[in-house]
Amino acid sequence: MNNQDFDLKEKPTLADLQEYVAKMKLARGFNTTDKPYECMLFAEECGELISAIRKNMQQGSIGSGSVPGNVKLELADVLIYLCSLANMHGISLEEAFREKEEINKKRVWKRL
Repeated sequence: MNNQDFDLKEKPTLADLQEYVAKMKLARGFNTTDKPYECMLFAEECGELISAIRKNMQQGSIGSGSVPGNVKLELADVLIYLCSLANMHGISLEEAFREKEEINKKRVWKRL
């Protein structure tokens, strides 16, 4: 499979995103089975997102020669790895989201 064998729909569902990520990873020869390694990559991308957000904050500080990160692109990386981890575990993110939200609807939320 190569990159021309699949396209992302105009308005993809979560299932479409998960399917695209699965095909993309196969086409590019990326990891599709090593869950701990994928989890580490996910955490790394989360760290890059946090760094990008911090660098874009008015009070955030960055070292000389450093540039603010691109929050949009880091969010996309996090989503890609989230889809990948869900795929590796055989989990539909849409189903998981709906299930968790039903639990959350029944919770009593307190603000401290």
